[in-house]
Amino acid sequence: MELFDILLSVSFWAAAIRIASPLIFATMGELICERAGVLNLGIEGIMVAGAFAGWISVWAGMPLWFGVAVAMVVGMGFGLLHSILSVPFGLSQHVVGVGITLLATSVTFFTYRVALPEVSSPPKITAFAPVELPILSDIPLIGPALFHQTPLTYAAYVCVALTAWVLYRTPLGLAVRAAGENPSAVAAQGLSVTAIRMGAVIVGSGFMAVGGAFLTMSAFDSFFFEMVGGRGWICIALVVFGAWRPGKALFGAVLFAAFDALQIRLQQTGIGAAIPYQLFLMMPYILSILALVLMSRRAEVPAALMVPFSKGER
Repeated sequence: MELFDILLSVSFWAAAIRIASPLIFATMGELICERAGVLNLGIEGIMVAGAFAGWISVWAGMPLWFGVAVAMVVGMGFGLLHSILSVPFGLSQHVVGVGITLLATSVTFFTYRVALPEVSSPPKITAFAPVELPILSDIPLIGPALFHQTPLTYAAYVCVALTAWVLYRTPLGLAVRAAGENPSAVAAQGLSVTAIRMGAVIVGSGFMAVGGAFLTMSAFDSFFFEMVGGRGWICIALVVFGAWRPGKALFGAVLFAAFDALQIRLQQTGIGAAIPYQLFLMMPYILSILALVLMSRRAEVPAALMVPFSKGER
């Protein structure tokens, strides 16, 4: 009964949506990159850099939304570097991505130590507060969970809708998808595959950084280096889980977040007293792997993903 009580509680689903929000931003960013044919393994480091950039900006006295903008710009900067190395230069996207993660994390650590040389614990900021949407928040169960969240969570909803609309309802989205499926056809239409792929990586990296900023400016009110905690790698798996479609990827992010919220609550029940807590910590990842295996069997990978393109070559 305890399990059913948890699953039917408003607080559980509100927590699941809150946990899913940074994953949504970063997953949409990775999806955009991969739809254009570029695997961005720099996501983990970009999220760390975004989390720090947004937090330090607000701590320095800037408004919260300005901090979000700073985080996005920082993420786009790392995305620009990634795109230059992996698209026109055609270097290994695996190596470039891991290098970006190491670079972004190291630069963040260095900047933190320079900015706060004598601080033993990170200072706190005034983070985004939950905002209740009238009428929508009154819907039983769903309303308080979905519509009593911080503004950045609402922005995550918009991010999914915007990504889906651009990819499937605009000429730009068609060009992005074509660049990841058949770049030669894009070039034959007189479009620049290099520009499209670079633009996708830059924009996608900006979304990833906002996902990191969510952690310091909405979920918490401070910054610490372990806070991203592998969420970037989870987002790469969520793109596969969602078969490179925004709606399905959104479902995957919420599903993983629900598993995470569930394990936290199960530790506080009678079940948690009888089972080692490490098993609960493993549960979201084990269940996500199983779901990934089941859902991705029929997924169609973009045909030109990780395939360098040079104009004139076939």
